[in-house]
Amino acid sequence: MYKIRFVDLFSGIGGIRLAFEQAADSLNIESECVLSSEINTDAQLVYEKNFGQKALGDIRLIDQLPEHEFLLAGFPCQSFSHAGKKEGFVDIRGTLFFEITRLLDTYKPQAFIFENVRGLYSHDQGRTLATIKHEIQKRGYSFHAFLLNSANFSLPQNRVRIYLVGILDASPTFELISDVGPKDSHSYNPQQLSLFYPPKKSVTVADILESNPDEKYDCSSRFVNALKRIFNNDLNRLHGIRLIDYRGGNSIHSWDLGLRGECSAEEIELMNRFILKRRNKEFGQEQDGKLLTQEQIASFFEHSNLGDILNSLVTKKYLKLINDKYKPLSGNFSFEVYKFVDPNKISVTLVASDANRLGVYHNQRVRRLTPREAARLQGFPDSFILHPNDDKAYHQLGNSVSINVVKAVAQEVITKTLYSTQERRVKSKLTLAKSLNYVP
Repeated sequence: MYKIRFVDLFSGIGGIRLAFEQAADSLNIESECVLSSEINTDAQLVYEKNFGQKALGDIRLIDQLPEHEFLLAGFPCQSFSHAGKKEGFVDIRGTLFFEITRLLDTYKPQAFIFENVRGLYSHDQGRTLATIKHEIQKRGYSFHAFLLNSANFSLPQNRVRIYLVGILDASPTFELISDVGPKDSHSYNPQQLSLFYPPKKSVTVADILESNPDEKYDCSSRFVNALKRIFNNDLNRLHGIRLIDYRGGNSIHSWDLGLRGECSAEEIELMNRFILKRRNKEFGQEQDGKLLTQEQIASFFEHSNLGDILNSLVTKKYLKLINDKYKPLSGNFSFEVYKFVDPNKISVTLVASDANRLGVYHNQRVRRLTPREAARLQGFPDSFILHPNDDKAYHQLGNSVSINVVKAVAQEVITKTLYSTQERRVKSKLTLAKSLNYVP
């Protein structure tokens, strides 16, 4: 069996490694990880339990890379994420990319696969990606960037990530095509698959749900009773609902639930109008977060007892009074669940910060998704050992990769690399033969 070696940088819990090994195995190729690096000790623990190999720590302490054919790296994404400050290479985490290029200079493998957040594609009007491309190409590699959605690879998750791939001294044409998939999890249609990939079995959230998970994942009776009150005991209406205090639409708010104290119909109506109207340009140029005076509030909520209603909302801490102006107090992290997935659709993107607060109504239970279900959303097999601490497991899975997507990318990169290598060898033999005035 043919054998390839690889290096696994910023390895996390080993998602990219697992997918790469699966890809190699599907091609009947043996693979060996000759070096892995991960600075987080909790991730190192999970990595070692699953692969029997302890990852090295800080990448900056690695002097050089051993011989290998493929370089894998899910380098830090916070610098380019919409959830982060988006400072890119100004942020020290962004500069860790240059640790990859430093190590590339110590040993150039035949190919690389890098994964990052979607925001990298357009960060700084494309200049950040252009810088990465320049650094890679000047080292002799081809450079290709693909935006791929996990939902197009038989996973019920609306997760778009960027995949950067390249081969040394080659100009391959990849069959991969950027496709960001459905606009959002609400608009997902199981029959409407990507146009760029062959038809596959539709996969929905229902396919990854456990039939009878531990009761510790159930939401509290107080929370469930509040939801029942809002939906007149029809909890099927929870599918696709989000719980958020600074947006309207298909949402439930803390004042609807009475999390900080029961609200009257007038108080609920005022709060609902407030979060919508505070974006109006007549109250300022800021797109969000405008503070409003009682007079401004009266322009869209006329009530003889407006002052008393506002005082009540301040007392219950749904509003805060700052210099005679009112500001909604966001209580998003006080919700037991921030989003209820629809079993018949796909999930929103699993992220590290709140993967532990994705909910579902399933088998007559209102509960959070379990760590195993989160792992299934990412394509991890049930044999994969998760961190024993649930919160750490959720965080690690939100930071990890979608196995199915990386596997598909790796299959193509491995195939193209081996083809390019074989082609170079043939050309080299022909060149040598010609130099000896002999052409077979």
